[in-house]
Amino acid sequence: MIMRSFIIISYIGLTILSACTSGNNNMQSDNSVATTRDTLPVFILHASSVQKSAEFPAELLPYLNAGLYAKVQGFVKDMKVDIGDRVVKGQILAIVEAPEVNTKIQEYESSIQSARSKYLTSLDKWQRIELAAKTPNTVAPADMEHARNQMMADSAAYLAAQSLSKSYKQLGNYLVIRAPFDGVITTRKADPGDLVDANTLLLNEQDISRLRLRVQVPEEYIGTQLMSDKIGFRIEAYPGKLFYANLTRKSGAIDPTTRTELWEFDYANKSPELRAGDFAYAELNVHRADSGFVVPFSSVVTNQENKFVIKVADNKVSRVNVRQGFSTNNGMEIFGNIHEGDTLALKATDERAPGTTAYWQVVKQE
Repeated sequence: MIMRSFIIISYIGLTILSACTSGNNNMQSDNSVATTRDTLPVFILHASSVQKSAEFPAELLPYLNAGLYAKVQGFVKDMKVDIGDRVVKGQILAIVEAPEVNTKIQEYESSIQSARSKYLTSLDKWQRIELAAKTPNTVAPADMEHARNQMMADSAAYLAAQSLSKSYKQLGNYLVIRAPFDGVITTRKADPGDLVDANTLLLNEQDISRLRLRVQVPEEYIGTQLMSDKIGFRIEAYPGKLFYANLTRKSGAIDPTTRTELWEFDYANKSPELRAGDFAYAELNVHRADSGFVVPFSSVVTNQENKFVIKVADNKVSRVNVRQGFSTNNGMEIFGNIHEGDTLALKATDERAPGTTAYWQVVKQE
């Protein structure tokens, strides 16, 4: 009796254990189905303002820069300035001595006096003949015409002598080298006694009260607009300091060699703290005039053939070829057959074949 009861209890225990095992197998099967179902993280495409901050090499140039040459051949008589000297407009910087020029000036002064005397004589003769001609049959018409022509010729010779003398006086003024504007002398190439001519650089003057910050902007940025006309730049001489300049002009043309456009900014160098010739780094904050699409870097696939994103529609995936624009802090700007509201894969891969089914889930973008 005892043995029979033990057999019955054992049978009941095995039945319960079998039922539990079967239940566990069913649960594992359900979890396996849930695991094998591919859930694709996606996001909804929205247009936004495309902004980018980029740093470009630049250079500082003087606002005005003039090389001062000897306009006539001669010897340097006096150099009144040296490098680093600040000068004002019209100040005498150097004097060149050319004795032959002074001799020519004196010769032409004498020529003026001679021509003037001849003109006054012929003028007086003409006036007398003109007065006498008022009495009929007193002066022959031919004599009157001859006197008038002689007066006109002497008048022209007198004017020519005046012009020639004036030109040589102007040439004499070239012997005195004056500052063309307020600035600083940056180069001195001659000393007293040097023989100079029109090809000899004597001095170089720069206006550094304002500096031109020149930036060669790559072609891809030409169609953008600055967030502000005021930009910041830095130089190696003051690594911890940021300077600011204002956009004043653009060249309006692309350099075919560098594929860049020249943008020029003005910096008010009042101290003056900066020097012309400094190498600088300019930071440009730009934006597109129109809205565009910026997507996470992970959503764009690049292979040997092209770039593409994975689009999901009706639970089917497709590939859309795109072109890359700016790389920003928020992602990559793309162009192509994409539209506002499209559903794109957050993490695209080349292994996902077009036309396959995708169970997707929208992930919120931060």
